[in-house]
Amino acid sequence: MYILGISAFFHDSAAALIEDGRTIAAAQEERFSRIKHDDGFPVQAIRFCLDFASLSLDDLDCVVFYDKPFLKFERLLDTYLAYSPKGLLSFIRAMPIWLKKKIFIKKIIRDELRKLTGQDTGKIKILFTEHHLSHAASAYYPSPFEEAAIVTIDGVGEWATTSILKAEKNSLTVLKEIRFPHSLGLLYSAFTYFLGFRVNSGEYKLMGLAPYGVADSEETRHFIRIIKEKLCTLFDDGSIFLNPGYFTYATGLKMLDGEKWERLFGMRLRKPEDPLTAQHGNLALAIQRVTEESVINIAREAKKLTGSENLCMAGGVALNGVANGKLQRCGLFRQIYIQPAAGDAGGAVGAALAAYHLYYDNQKIKYAFYDGMNGAYLGPSFSLDEVTRICKKLKIKFHPESDDEVIEKTASLLKEGNIVGWFQERMEFGPRALGNRSILADPRDGAMQKKLNLKIKFRESFRPFAPAIPIEYLNDYFEQPGISPYMLFVHNIQTRRRNSLPENYDALAPDDKLLVRRSDLPAITHVDFSARIQTVHHETNPRFHQLLMAFHKLTGCPVLINTSFNVRGEPIVCTPVEAIHCFMHTEMDVLVLNNLMIFKNEQTEKGFESVQ
Repeated sequence: MYILGISAFFHDSAAALIEDGRTIAAAQEERFSRIKHDDGFPVQAIRFCLDFASLSLDDLDCVVFYDKPFLKFERLLDTYLAYSPKGLLSFIRAMPIWLKKKIFIKKIIRDELRKLTGQDTGKIKILFTEHHLSHAASAYYPSPFEEAAIVTIDGVGEWATTSILKAEKNSLTVLKEIRFPHSLGLLYSAFTYFLGFRVNSGEYKLMGLAPYGVADSEETRHFIRIIKEKLCTLFDDGSIFLNPGYFTYATGLKMLDGEKWERLFGMRLRKPEDPLTAQHGNLALAIQRVTEESVINIAREAKKLTGSENLCMAGGVALNGVANGKLQRCGLFRQIYIQPAAGDAGGAVGAALAAYHLYYDNQKIKYAFYDGMNGAYLGPSFSLDEVTRICKKLKIKFHPESDDEVIEKTASLLKEGNIVGWFQERMEFGPRALGNRSILADPRDGAMQKKLNLKIKFRESFRPFAPAIPIEYLNDYFEQPGISPYMLFVHNIQTRRRNSLPENYDALAPDDKLLVRRSDLPAITHVDFSARIQTVHHETNPRFHQLLMAFHKLTGCPVLINTSFNVRGEPIVCTPVEAIHCFMHTEMDVLVLNNLMIFKNEQTEKGFESVQ
């Protein structure tokens, strides 16, 4: 049985293909269109999924869309009526888009598939599942659990912004919901906007900024009080109430009333390129702490309602690794599983799985190793012959090596301080590069974080980098209580690896804190001694695991910096051509395409010109 899942038209459009309940292919449209967070119909992602399995439309049992547009449209109309006459401008802008495109999804799916394949689409079965049910299915059905509590938290689906479900065998039962306009996800996004980052893509920057705040400062405590007294009320049962007087997302074109927020916090709304101050760090920390409190309240309620020892999570807020780490440490649940593509892209996987298990009533699959996401390596791959032809066509000088040689030579180059673009096998699905479309470097180099941010990624200097480590060495370096294959948990580096901080550390500006060497792995140790950890497993990525072990043999250190193979504002690279272009236009030293090693200092001007 083949089922195609689709998410589209809001952000991070994607397609996913399942075969007999197993996810065999999935990709975001942005990786093909090169439009960051592309929200268009995922034509190219669908083409990839069908081509991967050599399928025609006739081979599909059904196509499933990840939410119910009519319910979402109902919420939109009800909201405008409730706030009328406010929101007239937003209403005028939104209605033509909805009436032309978003509400008639079934016709659009048929039309787009017809254009894509040239086949008749009139007989294709098209199903719809509710947004938060898609999230829940994406987390539970690939998980290693036979029963679990499920928590989904995001901005908003149709009406729900948070859901608690009970999962048992192949069934999902909704136990509790928080509904729009009250939303933890939208609260966090409002602070993302106020602090100068882009909504629906900059939330991880806000999370990265938060550790620059000082937890026990009067200003941070003051900001937390303001948030909880003026902007929202948190209840012990996980519910949240947002004060509508401070937010405009329900009817306006922006998240919040900027003037009111400026008066409330005594600071200006930050523009994207404004310098970051200690005050910004304290405000980021304040909303992060409120978010963590809310997430734990919701999880506690899920535990109370289900009695389960297992928790599955999805939705955009489930990408908040700091909150996830705190939830893991508090011990409410014995095991926590989070969908690696927890945002809307993962809804494509969830929609297909929901149809397979709920509509067709198939039993949940038990997987041999950990989960059913194949390490998130679900995208396109390119053969050695393909990359060789591409390099020759682009006049790129390269060195073919054997499997063992490319591992040994790359490990040696990393030891010598080189920055390596690492392009291998199938592309990752979800927001993280996990060792197949990665930029790698030595975490022991104190200058590496700043160098990577400013000369390779072209992004803000405060942004931290994630460590990749073989599971065998995890506890030697990090206070991580379980595996973390998808970089979804933030925990601290082991105490014995930390350095003493100067007495004036908390008073330092964000840029000055970066200059302090905080541990024996300074490039992956954030300013609060934390790290967003990726555990690497031989079962899901033997090649990357082998590289880490080779680096350990040379250096005594099994950890590498692993950051996504892209620059600021661009999606992660998908093809060898994109990898070469990124390599040639940054200060990376070496590119490894499958078994081809490419050195920057050997390339000619013709090579640079050919990838413009």
